[in-house]
Amino acid sequence: MSRVPHLLLLLPALALATACAQGEPAASGGDTSTAADTAAPNSAPPGQAGLDPCTLLSSAERSTVGLTSVGEPKAIGSARTCDWTEAGTFGLAISVDESKGLADLRTEKRSARQIEVGGREGLKVADAKADDGTCAVLLGAGESASVQIDVSNTTFTGTEAACARADEVAGLVEPKLP
Repeated sequence: MSRVPHLLLLLPALALATACAQGEPAASGGDTSTAADTAAPNSAPPGQAGLDPCTLLSSAERSTVGLTSVGEPKAIGSARTCDWTEAGTFGLAISVDESKGLADLRTEKRSARQIEVGGREGLKVADAKADDGTCAVLLGAGESASVQIDVSNTTFTGTEAACARADEVAGLVEPKLP
C-alpha cells in the first residue's frame, strides 16, 4: 500500500521524485546565470510579493549544493516554485507561498519538528524510519507567507542525506527572505 505524504505541501518533492525516476535530463548549455547572480551583495531582501524562488540561489550557491542546471519556474497551487532536477541523483524545489505562513501549514506531528535557521522559525519534515529519500524545510517569511525547500533523492532512499542538502539550501536561502 502506498504511503500518503506527511505534508500536503510535499507535492513538489513528489513531482521531482517522479521526474528524476523517469530520467528527465537536466538542462544543459547556455547561460546559467540568474538575476540573483548579478544582484548587489548587500541589497535589502525583497518583499514577499517580489520573491522569485528561482533567484534565491546564485550560480555559485547552486554549485555548492550539487546543482548543475538553472531551475525551471512552476506554479504549484498558489505557490511560485522553482524546480531543479539532477537526473539520476536528486531533485530540489523551492516554493514561495504568500497565502500560508508557517503556522498555517499542516504537517503530521510525528514527522515534523521545529527548527531554527539563521534565527528564523522553521519546520523540518522527514520520516527517518521510512527512509524514503525526501526531506522538506519550511521557513516562515512573515506572518502570512512561507518558503519551502524540498529535496527528493532519485533512489527513494537516504532521508538523512536529503535532509543534509535541504538544511544546506535553507541556510543559503534564509538570509534572502523578508
